[in-house]
Amino acid sequence: MKRCELTHSERVDWLRLARTPQVGPVTFAKLIERYASPGEALEALPGLAAKGGRVKALSIVSRDEAEAELSATEDFGARMLMACEPDYPSLLAVLDPPPPVISVQGVLDPDSAPCCALVGSRNASAIGVRYARDLARELGLAGITIISGLARGIDGAAHTGAIETGTIAVLASGLDHIYPPEHADLHHDIARRGLLVTESPLGAVPTARDFPRRNRLISGLSLGTVVIEAAMRSGSLITARLAAEQGREVMATPGSPLDPRAKGSNRLIREGAALIESADDVLDILRQAKRPVAAESESPEYESGLDDELDASVRTRIADLLSPSPVSIDELVRQSGARAGEVHGVLIELELAGRATVLPGGQVQLRYADDQD
Repeated sequence: MKRCELTHSERVDWLRLARTPQVGPVTFAKLIERYASPGEALEALPGLAAKGGRVKALSIVSRDEAEAELSATEDFGARMLMACEPDYPSLLAVLDPPPPVISVQGVLDPDSAPCCALVGSRNASAIGVRYARDLARELGLAGITIISGLARGIDGAAHTGAIETGTIAVLASGLDHIYPPEHADLHHDIARRGLLVTESPLGAVPTARDFPRRNRLISGLSLGTVVIEAAMRSGSLITARLAAEQGREVMATPGSPLDPRAKGSNRLIREGAALIESADDVLDILRQAKRPVAAESESPEYESGLDDELDASVRTRIADLLSPSPVSIDELVRQSGARAGEVHGVLIELELAGRATVLPGGQVQLRYADDQD
């Protein structure tokens, strides 16, 4: 996504497009690539949704609603950053796609120092909590900004250890929702001395689907992710997987084979994550880490998919290949026999119609009928 300054009117339209319920981050990025302005993309939405088979009108956020959200965020002492703007965090900007809009509160610049995520079990052991706190403090003294999710256990310990040197908390909720309640003082301290980051608007209470989005932000803001005590079904393993997909370093601390809280982190090491025992281990890996760069745009091929008047059978063929289980877009291209640009165009139409969800990472899945709002 090209970096550029937006006028106030363009920022309002950008937010309206991002907050439209059927516009996921992949579709948002493709629409921004295709149209000259976010306003033009908004005008195109009803027609694209109709091609995908939508019957109900799209619930597009009004200009007044977007203006009110921008004003409320500023009144709260925070600010919104659009993905194309120069002050949007550079490591997030190179994601494919980047989160369209984030809200931030605090004084810390994510680009001012290398960032490393420390994540792990909410139900952490006493030794795990101490290790996370000490590791965060040592890394902070070495000039590393510590990123985590402000959850109980390892996350809270990491933030506490790095509060003096610089820490960023990524939330699944709005900036004004404090969770867990016992982290209220830590939440306020990070807002004052570090940085709070979220994709959610003020007033938003997190749901289950918001936590993977938060985890993508945690790994996306970081050159590397360290996992400390993670069970086999831990959300920290999702953060590690996302870090690997984003081309970031994945590290883990070993634990006792008798402790269920160490099974996930031990598995990461078996699968190739770097084994971490000290701050020096982390620093050595971060020094060698290659800073990720943005992937080349596919917009020329993609644009043809939106512009072509496709035969109805092409749309039907692509839609019939979808199921509730995610499938890669490359696989849809192979099995449908359509051009990649046509497939991308149809998927946008289907997502706007509420019939599909296009996921970051090049996958797409069918939406259930009762999800099609």
